Order: sequence, then structure tokens, then C-alpha cells
Amino acid sequence: MSSAEIAESSVDPPAKKRKLDSLPISSDMANNGASGSSTRPAQDIDEGLYSRQLYVLGHDAMRRMASSDVLISGLGGLGVEVAKNVILGGVKSVTLHDEAVCTVADLSSQFYLTEADVGKNRAEVCCKQLSELNTYVPTKAYTGSLTPDFLCKFRVVVLTSSSLAEQMQISETTHANNIALIVADTRGIFAQVFCDFGESFTVVDINGEPTVSAMIADVSNDKEGIVTCIDDTRHGMEDGDYVTFSEVQGMTELNNCKPIKIKVLGPYTFSIGDTSGYSKYERGGIASQVKMPKTLSFKSLKESTKSPEFLITDFAKFEHPQQLHLAFTALHKYVEKHGTVPKPWNTEDAAEFLTMAKSLAVDGGNDNEVNINLLETFAKVCAGDLNPINATIGGVVAQEVMKACSGKFHPIYQWLYFDAIECLPAEAGEITEESAAPKGTRYDGQIAVFGSEFQKKLGSLKYFVVGAGAIGCELLKNFAMMGVGAEGGQITVTDMDLIEKSNLNRQFLFRPHDVQRPKSGTAAKVIKKMNPHVNIVAHENRVGPETENIYDDTFFESLDGVANALDNVDARIYMDRRCVYYRKPLLESGTLGTKGNTQVVVPFLTESYSSSQDPPEKSIPICTLKNFPNAIEHTLQWARDNFEGLFKQSAENASQYLTDPEFLERTIKLPGVQPVEVLESIKIALVDDRPKKFEHCVVWARNHWEEQYSNQIKQLLFNFPPDQLTSTGQLFWSGPKRCPEPLEFDVNETLHLDYIFAAANLKAEVYGIPQNRDRASVAEMVQNVTVPKFVPKSGVKIAVTDSQMAMTNGSNVDLDRVSQLKDELPSVSELGSLTLTPLEFEKDDDTNLHMDFIVAASNLRAANYKIPPADRHKSKLIAGKIIPAIATTTSVVGGLVCLELYKLARSLKSLDPFKNGFVNLALPFFGFSEPIAAPKLEYCEKEWTLWDRFEVDGEMTLSEFLEYFKEKHGLEITMLSQGVCMLYSFFMAKAKAQERLGLPMSEIVKRVSKKKLESHVRALVFELCCNDVDGNDVEVPYVKYNLP
Repeated sequence: MSSAEIAESSVDPPAKKRKLDSLPISSDMANNGASGSSTRPAQDIDEGLYSRQLYVLGHDAMRRMASSDVLISGLGGLGVEVAKNVILGGVKSVTLHDEAVCTVADLSSQFYLTEADVGKNRAEVCCKQLSELNTYVPTKAYTGSLTPDFLCKFRVVVLTSSSLAEQMQISETTHANNIALIVADTRGIFAQVFCDFGESFTVVDINGEPTVSAMIADVSNDKEGIVTCIDDTRHGMEDGDYVTFSEVQGMTELNNCKPIKIKVLGPYTFSIGDTSGYSKYERGGIASQVKMPKTLSFKSLKESTKSPEFLITDFAKFEHPQQLHLAFTALHKYVEKHGTVPKPWNTEDAAEFLTMAKSLAVDGGNDNEVNINLLETFAKVCAGDLNPINATIGGVVAQEVMKACSGKFHPIYQWLYFDAIECLPAEAGEITEESAAPKGTRYDGQIAVFGSEFQKKLGSLKYFVVGAGAIGCELLKNFAMMGVGAEGGQITVTDMDLIEKSNLNRQFLFRPHDVQRPKSGTAAKVIKKMNPHVNIVAHENRVGPETENIYDDTFFESLDGVANALDNVDARIYMDRRCVYYRKPLLESGTLGTKGNTQVVVPFLTESYSSSQDPPEKSIPICTLKNFPNAIEHTLQWARDNFEGLFKQSAENASQYLTDPEFLERTIKLPGVQPVEVLESIKIALVDDRPKKFEHCVVWARNHWEEQYSNQIKQLLFNFPPDQLTSTGQLFWSGPKRCPEPLEFDVNETLHLDYIFAAANLKAEVYGIPQNRDRASVAEMVQNVTVPKFVPKSGVKIAVTDSQMAMTNGSNVDLDRVSQLKDELPSVSELGSLTLTPLEFEKDDDTNLHMDFIVAASNLRAANYKIPPADRHKSKLIAGKIIPAIATTTSVVGGLVCLELYKLARSLKSLDPFKNGFVNLALPFFGFSEPIAAPKLEYCEKEWTLWDRFEVDGEMTLSEFLEYFKEKHGLEITMLSQGVCMLYSFFMAKAKAQERLGLPMSEIVKRVSKKKLESHVRALVFELCCNDVDGNDVEVPYVKYNLP
């Protein structure tokens, strides 16, 4: 299929709004980091490109990386993965070194080489494509030898295909000159990583977690001073953490003190050492965690080889690192002697390798018994070259490069060994030397491990990849290298999104010229170039009930499996349910910064993705947002709610009023106080606050500023003065309640004008009034606005808790107020051609003023409550609910998913070989566990799991259906539903039940749901509540009711 055909094979996408160039933004917003100009000093970080990664590493680490030169030696499958991730990460420069030429076998996993490149130098061939990944990182090829003088130009040196002698020689130079050295090697399903970052390497942040802080309730005057935190939330600190203090009254010696090491006594208490000489604690204060640097001393390669320290990657294989350390050393010895590695699955070569390994173990004084099976397997597959292993280790190594450059996160100390022996068949004789011998094809590296029959099986697979973002790009590249769907099979990929600039930092199949093109079609064309044999079809559809006519029974029944690459839980749950219904395997994965997880869902064996769910996110109480914020997260959420209310919700309501004649009628029927709230918002939008020209927008913005940051605060302090006491004699403004101060508007205060400038322009955009982006002009207009004087009112009730607020809101509709508002609204004809455009919040467009409004609104409120402000970068993370992301984790997760695909392709009937993975590259931590088996339930002494169901062939009447279950299964149906529709229940009105009993099941569904059955629907799903013959409630599977 040509690239043109790929695009044409797409199912028509829903209409998408392509972004148009907005007006240029004013360049003097208060440190919001937005600039309309693309020219930037070299040391500046392009936040548009690196935004998601910046939230993982931070500006300081990124700046240190941007001053580090990196050398990557060996551009095979592993080298290209490392180079790709390091270049995307944004170091100062990358030099690609290789003295080897490309062979057909390299095509197994080197995705930037083609058949036309065979015989050319690998570094020179792939340099162009690697350099296109990131224009900020100069990338060049070098084919000379690695002399000490040449090596001294670099901060980090990575070796991926060097002999032991070369490793030792280079190690002497790097260790002596404080150059970080990383040695990495992959052999079939085995991998090795070694790190030496010098004798004194400082880690500035060992885990990358955000620092925590806690509000203080008390500090004792003692030899062992105990800090007690307010009991709203746990302090979240650990033994050995360091803290400093601020805002403490009384014991002021603690404020801004040097970091103090703490001992945790409980979830709300910790001790800080001798406080007996300090003043008596009175009230207030915040304890803030401080990250302390850690210095590590690394041994040289020579020393560390003799006395290695291992990072365990799989605790079920605790003895493997020691064995694999021996195996890799023996392999170097074998290659030294024979000039090549043992032949795939050759018994004689494996026996000689084992003999060498045993003698090395004796010479090295190794007390551990040699694991003959493991080392024999190593010898038989070490000629192999697997893309998923390279992707996994390439991500790990690239993260180590970033650690060496930046000091951010804890390095591997010092050896990491990894294997995926579960991917091999349990029966040793299944793969013969003949089937694993090179065939002269691009898949020889994979055939060397699994044999040629298995390769055909991979080629015939039909897989559905849902999502072509970061994980989607990695999966598609891995599938192409593995040959999935390349021999009679097919990959179908769907993604409804267009490419954005911020995607380019980790969605490596896309380039700057692809921005605003569809992700799926673009990705498909690129992987078709990587492996022309891959059969791929790209769609631009959202997966959901609305596309079940496309992804129907025929589509799903033809699949061998589904790989999710989604960014939201709802879509994941939907796809999981589809896979359970069609009994298809699901490969699930996700990332959050340096953390990643993979889950494999195997029909009839494992639980499904939906079987377990994360706890819901903790929400901020409304009263805290409205009147008592104490953290920047509260003011940002408040600002975001403000944006939605001012520029979206009220405009939407007014717009519906103008265009939908039945809108009023529907609104009046809404429950509680909603009718009043909606009608008031329409009246405000169309009458009270309707601007006719831009100057009116400035007047509105100035008055709104006064209301939010001065009047409301004055009213709050009128109700609750600063010295107010509670009924228990405590100060009202204490603990989590920070006493606010009203602000006084000053046009010369940049933040004050930021708010007016953004709010007025957004208001103008809603009403279709031409914007004015001239800051000086807006400043002049705002000085001419007369603001009414505010006097606090008596009798205004302010709720202190959410329950009080719920009571004051009440549930009764004020009908008089509703009819009064109806009368006050102008008729649609009176408003003429007025149209309002609700604004959809878009965080990544620096020209639309959305984030400018959020930052200004939040920081002004923070100033009210003396909360430290947040810059634009941090505000965007919190208000935009951005998920931090980095290419290294995506690469690791993509590789681990594809290792599970190897196992699924074998149609294994046991859970044992499968692994769910959990990684955190910052620590670094790797954990693998067997998937949880599908829980077993029982009815009438019959066992069942979520994979089981009743299959019933229709048509039947309801009466026949009920009788069928009684006769066939001994079950009395008490309730029967389809989706949200109740079709039958024992408590149903007799006449209604009687009427339905004689109707066919499909007819009842049509009548109750008031929808016709779509032509693609071949079966209905019914949920049952049943009693057994003894009248006991029993849980039973669902029913798949096949339509005739």
C-alpha cells in the first residue's frame, strides 16, 4: 500500500478545527514567559517544544543538559534508540560514532536504515534522520577511532557495540577525566547496562517527586522538639527528610532556618531536634521539605567488573544478574577467540560457551553455582537482535545520559541486567538450529531468537492500535521492526487528533512540518518507510459508541489483539469492555513522567483493565476555593473556574437562548437553584455586562477586578474580622484559613494590568468585538474608568463549610425570581444579529491570552491571601492538568508491551510467562508481577469469570426468554436490563409486564430505549438479576442475545 493509499484508506474523520494564526501577543506581560517572537537567546528553553518534558526535569536540569556534549558509539538497533531519546531530550550536541557498515541483519531493529543502505557506514546513513528529530541539537557522524583526545571533548560517552578491551581502554580515559561512561549491550533477549559517573558525582534530586509542605498546629520546646501538623492532611514526609520553616509566629528562630533533618513520629508529627532554647510557639507556620544533594562515588569499569553491584530489575529472578554478568564476560571471551558470537541454537557452540563460562567462574573466585540452563539459553540466542529489548534498554540508557548531564534523578549503581526469557517457548526443542539460521531477510535478528515459523505468525497478525501519540508512535515503530502484519496481517491505527508542536518532543514519528496534520495518517506513512512490507491502515476516528458501526463485530472478530495507546481512563475502559466482549487480548500501558506501567489482558486467564481502578482524585472543597484558599493550587483552580464561568458557560447559555427556542422551557425544569443561576447568567451576558465596543470591555474588566480582588475581600473581612474568635476561643483566621487583604488597583503594577489586558480582550473575543493588543492603549483606557465605592453590607451570609453552602443554596426554586428574570430578558428579535462565541480553554496556544488570564487571576488572588505566586510554567501544569511526559519512559514502556506481544502470539494457556511491568526511571525502579487471574464466581455450582457469558440465539419473546433461563439454567430472572433501560422487573406494573411478555426481545429494546436498532448490531447485551431454585440472589454472567 503506498503512502497515498494509506491516507485514502482512512474513514472520513469528524470535522476538526485547524488552528489559525492568532494576533501577536504583547511582549511585556509580567514574566509569563510568552513571547510572540520565535527568536530566542541560545540558552533559553523552547517551552512550546519541551513543555511536557520540562515538567519532568525542570528548567535547571534542562539547562545543564543543554550544555553537555554526548558521544554515542555503535549505531545498531540499541544505539539508534539511545540516540533518538537523547536528541529528543535536548542536550548540547550528539556525535554518532560507528566504524561498522550496515548489513541486512541490522534492519531487524535499526529503524533509520533501509535495504538501500547495506554496505554504507551506519552512523553516516542515519545521521540525517536523527538530526531532524530536534533542530536544537546539532548531530554529526564520526567514523574515526576513539582516541583519548577525542573522548575528552564529551561530558558523556555511551558504548553500545564495543569489545571488552575497547571498553576497558576507554574507561581508563573517562574515569581519569571525570567523563561519564555508560556501557550498554543487548544480546537476543538479554541486556546489560553499566554506569560510571566518576569518583564524586552529585545527584541534586534523587527521586524527582515534588517537595511537600505541611501547615503547623504546634511546636514543643523540648530537647527533641516535636512538630504537630494540622490534621487536615498527612504531612507526607519520611525519616531522614530535611525541612525548613516559614510564617511561624512565636518560635521565629525556625523561620528560614538551615534545613533540619527530621525523624517521623506519625502521619501528623515529626521531631526536629533541640528547640528548648527557642521562644515559645504561638501559632501558624509552614514546614517545607527541602531536597538535599547526594554524592556518589563510582568505581571504574575494571574495578566494578571484579566486584559488581547490581540493580535488580525483576525480584523473581534474584540470581540472574550475577549469572548474566558472567555470561556477558564469557561472550567477550568467546568473540575474542572466534571473531563471532555462538551460532543461533547451535548445541556445539553453546557447549563451548558453557565451558568458557565455568572456567571464568572458577578463575574469578565466583562462589555462585553456574546456572547451566540460563547460560545455555544465553549462548543460543545471543546472536539475536530484538527491537523490543533495544527499545526498553534504549530508554533506560538515554535516561542515564540525562542523569549524567543534569544530576537529576538517581543513576544506576552500577550494573543493570535484564532478560525476557519468558518470551521463549517452554519446550526447548520447539526452535531448531535450522529454523533460527539466517535467511538473508530483515528479520534475521528476530529469527535467530524465535525461528522462522514464529516470524510468519507475527507477519499474519491483525492488530488494532488505538492512539498515535507518544506510546502509539513507539508501538507502531516496534510493530514495523518486528514485522507485525507484514505477511498477510494488518495493523489498523486510529487517532482523531492533529499534531501539535508540544508533541514533537516525544512523538518521534512527527516533524515540525507535520504540525496540524492528522497523527494516524502521518505515523502510518513514516513506519511504511521504516518497513515497506508492513500493511497499515490509518483512521481518524474516536473510539466510542458513535463509531461502533465502523469498529463492529466483523472488525473485532478479525483481530488478533488490541494495543491501547490512549491518554484518558474513559477511552481505556471503553476499549477494555470491547476486548472482553469480543474476547480479544489487550495490551495496556501508560506513563507519568519517569513512571510507566504495562498490563496484559489475556482472555479467560487474567482480570481486565477495568477490574481494578485508581482511587478518585481528591477534590478541593468549594468553600476553600471560594473564600479560604491556602495554596497556589486553590487559586489556580479558582482562576480556571472563573475562566469557564466568564468566557464559556455564560456565553454558551446566552448562545443557546439566542438559537434554541425551547432552551428557556428546558431551563425552568432544571432542579434546585439551577434555573435562577442559568437565567441570571443569560441576563448578565445579554443585558448587564454586554459590551458594544472595546472600551466597554475594559470598563467591565476594571470593575470585575475591583469586585474580585477588593470588594469581596472587604466583605469577607467585614463578616470575619482579623481578630475574630471561634466559639471555642480559637482565632478564626488560623490553621488552614489565611487572613486575606484587599488589593488596591495600580495601573503601573504589571500583574494588575495583565489581568485587565487579558480579560478585556477575551471579553471582546466572546462578543465578536475587534481586540486591542496595544498594552499602552489599554492602560490609558483603564485609567479613565470610574469605579463605584464599595461599602460592606450587613446580613450577607458567607458559608464557612461546604455543608453550610449546600444549605444556603437550598433545593427550592424561587419561582418569583425565575419569572422576574424571564420578563427582564430581551427577546431574540430585539437582540438582532448578536452572536456570542464561547471560548474553549486552550493551554498550549501562547497567543490566545487564555493562560495570561489564568496566571494573572490566580496570582492576584494569591496576593490577596499572601500565598507565593506561580510562574506561567507551573500555572500551566496545574491549571491545564498537564501530564508530564518524557521520551525515555515512553520508549521503555513501548518495548515492554511488545515483549508481551511475543507471548500473546504464542496463544499461551498459562499465566506464568506473562508480566505486568512497573518502572520508575528516576529511582531507578523496575518491578514485574504475574497478572492477576480473572476472579472466579459461582452460580448453581457452576464457576464463571468476567470472560464467560450466556449465549442465546433469538428471536424469543420475553416470556420465552424467562422460561428458557428457568428450564436451561435453573435461574429465575428478577430484573432484566439493556444498557440503562429496564426491560423487565418483578416489581413492574402488572399491565406493563403483561404487555411485554408477548413481545420479541428486540422489539422491547426498541420501545423502551425509543431508538431503532442500527443495521450493524448483530447481538444485544442483557444484564440479569437472578434467584436460584432456593430463592437466593445469585450473581450471573451477562447475556449475549444473537439477533436472527
